[in-house]
Amino acid sequence: MNIRELKKHLAELTKKELINEISFLFKMNSFSKDYLSSKFSSSIEHSILEKYKQQIRNEFYPQRGKPKLRLSIAKKAVSEFKKITKSQTDIADIMMFYVENGVEFTCDYGDIDERFYNSMESMFESTLKFIQIHNLKKDFNSRCKKIVGDTNGIGWGFHDQLDCLYDYYFPHS
Repeated sequence: MNIRELKKHLAELTKKELINEISFLFKMNSFSKDYLSSKFSSSIEHSILEKYKQQIRNEFYPQRGKPKLRLSIAKKAVSEFKKITKSQTDIADIMMFYVENGVEFTCDYGDIDERFYNSMESMFESTLKFIQIHNLKKDFNSRCKKIVGDTNGIGWGFHDQLDCLYDYYFPHS
């Protein structure tokens, strides 16, 4: 089924049937619940942001056990949150949070691997680009600077790459 066919079927439903279907989707999975909650209740958006930040944090610093460091899960949290909210500030915040956790983890545990650093660099660049496009530099400049400063002395060219990216997107800052 494609979107056109779906719309056709939905148009044939009564209001009550539509409400039942949407209610079913709401109960079906947490993404649907978060999306619909965010869509219809602005007061809940902050708690949804915190939920997705906690998913990221758990990959680096779980409450119990050793870090799993499944970057795909942490990136998925960022990606899903972007689909849920329209707040550009919150999107930049969660993207930045991903990188901040990666930098903190590296500082705590030492050198990781190239895949890890590539992921952090890629997200940092995406974040800087997003911040620039949405004119959020003044809101995030100090956090960006801190990330770059915190990586000083980390190998694999990690610090150098983040520093270059920062200078490119935040010249004269």
